[in-house]
Amino acid sequence: MPYYAGLKQIEDTDVRRRTIDGLKRLRPALAAAIPPRTATDTLLLATWNIREFDSGKYGYRDDEAYYYIAEILSRFDLIAIQEVRSGLYPLQRLQRILGSWWDFLVTDVTLGTSGNAERMAYLYDRRKVSFTGLAAELVLAKEKGAPEEPVQMARSPYIAGFRAGWAYLTLATVHIYYGKSVAVDPRRLAEITAFARTLAKHAGKLSGAPQYAPGIPPEPGNLIVLGDFNIFNRNDVTMEAMTRAGFAVPEALQAVPGSNVDKNKHYDQIAYLSRLAHLTPTGKAGVFDFYEHVYRIEDEAAYARQRAAKPGRGFKDWRTYRMSDHLPMWVEFGIDDGDAYLDGLE
Repeated sequence: MPYYAGLKQIEDTDVRRRTIDGLKRLRPALAAAIPPRTATDTLLLATWNIREFDSGKYGYRDDEAYYYIAEILSRFDLIAIQEVRSGLYPLQRLQRILGSWWDFLVTDVTLGTSGNAERMAYLYDRRKVSFTGLAAELVLAKEKGAPEEPVQMARSPYIAGFRAGWAYLTLATVHIYYGKSVAVDPRRLAEITAFARTLAKHAGKLSGAPQYAPGIPPEPGNLIVLGDFNIFNRNDVTMEAMTRAGFAVPEALQAVPGSNVDKNKHYDQIAYLSRLAHLTPTGKAGVFDFYEHVYRIEDEAAYARQRAAKPGRGFKDWRTYRMSDHLPMWVEFGIDDGDAYLDGLE
């Protein structure tokens, strides 16, 4: 659980009381919506695009927002985070609230206008998840016979290897180019297609699993892509680009609503390539709508003073710079394959 002692240091009594009340609403709602974490049996994997984290575009996040974000993140074991901005303070702040046993990996800043000066990160609980040592940013290679070098993705995908229980995982998180506000933007489709094809083709080379003998490549299983794909609908050709390359969305996630605030766009996705080894979907997955519990519409008047410091946005939009315009998406996997392994030895 997060460390709450810092609440005592919030000098404004109204803000402190509001934060306490928000946490009291948030905690039981999270407990009802998300399975409890286990020590060895399951892995709760999540992805969350935390808007402009933390650019200060409409005022830097205060303690209240950080406590809410930390409370949500604490319900998972391993989280891919998109839209971390140039400073590392947001991740360091979360780490202090969550506890010293939490750690993070982060990319450098993506340069260029379309990259939006963003980083991508993985946040994980070292009591459950260990980092295997694999961390890399994906660069697209020229296809054999192609007339020219490919256009690189606006934000380089971030690949990292982890172990949880019996399972080794290779995660690749992305924030795909958005472009025009249409279901199929040409560059967006090109990025998703190139990303999926490259990963599928070189899955073994990208694996974070151990090599047990010289010359024997590691298993390519448990390659999972997750993040903000800016997919409008699961029936669009942008999603087809993923499935054609061999990626599959866990069945439980196929039925969840959209991950934007209005829940009508399927921007965020979690999908795995071909097969899983020692990693079994439990059938539990979802998105969590924190706006039902904090920064609610009925709370608008309580934030008038904060909004006045950086005017120019209505409350519904302003609050997305406190929390996000994306909802966290999660899926649960079983990671204890001991019984099946022993049965196979008989």
